[in-house]
Amino acid sequence: MAHTAPNESARNHAGKSSPRYELLTLGDELLLGLTANSHLTWIGSELGRRGVQLARNVTIDDKAEVIAAQFRESWGKADIIITTGGLGPTCDDNTREAVAQVLGQKLVFDPAIEQAIADRFAKFGRKMVPTANNRKQAFKFERGEVLPNANGTAPGLWVEQDGRVLVMLPGPPNELRPMFTEQVLPRLAARGLLTTGEAYVQIRTAGVGESLLETRFQPIFDRYPDLGIAYCAHLGQVDCRISSPDGRYEMDVLQNVAQECATLLGEDFVCFGHANMVKVVADRLREQGRTLAVAEACTGGLLANSFTDTCGASKFFQGGVVSYSNESKMLFLDCPECLLSQHGAVSPECAVAMASGVAEQLGADYGLSITGFAGPTGGAGENPVGTIYIGLHAPGGDWTKKLTYPGPRCAVKERAVTAAIDWLRREVVKESQKAAAPLAN
Repeated sequence: MAHTAPNESARNHAGKSSPRYELLTLGDELLLGLTANSHLTWIGSELGRRGVQLARNVTIDDKAEVIAAQFRESWGKADIIITTGGLGPTCDDNTREAVAQVLGQKLVFDPAIEQAIADRFAKFGRKMVPTANNRKQAFKFERGEVLPNANGTAPGLWVEQDGRVLVMLPGPPNELRPMFTEQVLPRLAARGLLTTGEAYVQIRTAGVGESLLETRFQPIFDRYPDLGIAYCAHLGQVDCRISSPDGRYEMDVLQNVAQECATLLGEDFVCFGHANMVKVVADRLREQGRTLAVAEACTGGLLANSFTDTCGASKFFQGGVVSYSNESKMLFLDCPECLLSQHGAVSPECAVAMASGVAEQLGADYGLSITGFAGPTGGAGENPVGTIYIGLHAPGGDWTKKLTYPGPRCAVKERAVTAAIDWLRREVVKESQKAAAPLAN
């Protein structure tokens, strides 16, 4: 098959208003359900932010003949093909060889790749044995480029041929994702195959349902014909993406529309873009010079983990206590035994005691607690399964909130954590607004 030079490939694509992207995810483990196909959701999301929608994702097994057949079909339909997996050293890693056969390209050994693999072995105090399977990863297409892998041994591969682009990525997410964001996206943008920046404005909301959100926004959107509007619901949150599919509206217009929507939402507005609620809370706490501690029972550490997942959490997060038993609540949080005996561990009184207790024990300005019946057993009467109490200790006082979330145990726990963080978010935002009010006057 004739090779197309990179500049010729770019010219071929330049005349196409919407190039067709296809994703081939490879691996028996995906089809057996042993590994979730997170590559589809993540790559699809990253491309979507740049104005591209995947036309198709096909998941196939590791057999060379299956890979070759599917790649041949996709190569005949798509402008850009992205593959994931099958570039490693073992016998089931057949992607490179199968694709090379379809492209009519030879695989050539690259000493620089072998050295990079040896260097990575050395970082872990090991010596690479130059066996056939290790050296297998050091082969590249004779008319292609290498995408260096800073987090693994198998490099990515890039080929431009027949007016098409092929991107081959390793399977492990910690290797694929930085390679995609740091190398692949800039290359595709340079060739005009996606936008250089985000193609839409996203509004993140909390505490308002998808249908109600649409009802509230629609009068604004009606003033802008042919806007692209898309909603995406999460647990306790809804995102709204605003775009201009036909290019009628410039980005500043979209931003103005989004700002009008945010003003309408009031405290139900979380942020623009892709930051999560924890990031919003973290930024506010750092601005205020305030600190946070958490206490939790039924969520078993998920609340604390949400905050420690944030880079720089030590600047505001004092720590957390998982107090599952009554004894641990008394020992670590100073919850009175008489309170637990009279009201029970799943009660507004206990939630407040946990929140104020953890704040006092860890010297924090804010204390946030969760206690409840996550199910499938444990609740009864006024507190059925799915009952959650959230406690909040803040500079202005102590409060509690009761919520009910019917559903599987894992969903109840996730919803409880989201609700707790959202309540804290609203309080710290109010504090920031109070602090800024005298400056405004």
